[in-house]
Amino acid sequence: MSFDQIAWLPLCAGVTGVGLVLSFLLMRRRGVVAGLRGVAWSLLPLAAFLTGALPTLWQIGTAIVGFFAGVVFNPTVWAGVAVTGLSLVLFLVTGVLRGRRTAASAEPRIPAAGTPAAPGGPMTAGGPVTAGGGATQPLPQRKAAPAQKPAPARKPAADDDFSDIEDILKRRGIG
Repeated sequence: MSFDQIAWLPLCAGVTGVGLVLSFLLMRRRGVVAGLRGVAWSLLPLAAFLTGALPTLWQIGTAIVGFFAGVVFNPTVWAGVAVTGLSLVLFLVTGVLRGRRTAASAEPRIPAAGTPAAPGGPMTAGGPVTAGGGATQPLPQRKAAPAQKPAPARKPAADDDFSDIEDILKRRGIG
C-alpha cells in the first residue's frame, strides 16, 4: 500500500463507522428495512477503498468540478449563452411577425366593382367580375352545412365488460 492509499483508509473507515451508527438509530426509529438500507449505503465508502476505486473516483470528481468551474467562470461561455438567447428571441419575434403576415395575406383581397380580375381570382360581392378576356363569372354559392343532431346521452354502463364493447361497436355502425 502506498501513502495515498493509506491516507484514504481513515476517511473511508470514519464515514462507514458514522454511517453504521446512524443506520442503527434509523433501524430503531423506522424499522429493520430502513436500517438495512442505511447499512448498505454506509458500506459503500469502505467498498470503494477496498476495490482501489478511490483514485479514479477522485479524478472523476476533480474533472467534473473543473469542467463546471471552467464553464461558470469563462466569459466566452457566457457570451455564447447571450448570443444564443438573442437568437431565440429573434426567432420568437419573427415567428409572431410571420404569423401576422400570413394571417393578413390569407384574407381575400376584393377588387373594386367592375375592375378586371386575374383568371381564377376572387369575385366581388357586388356582382360578377370580368376575367381577363371580358367573360363574366358568376358568384359561387356556398351551401349551408347540415345541422348536426346532438349526440345521445350515454346510458350507465352495465357490470359486465362486454357492454362497453357493444357500445363502441354500435357507435361505429357495426351490428
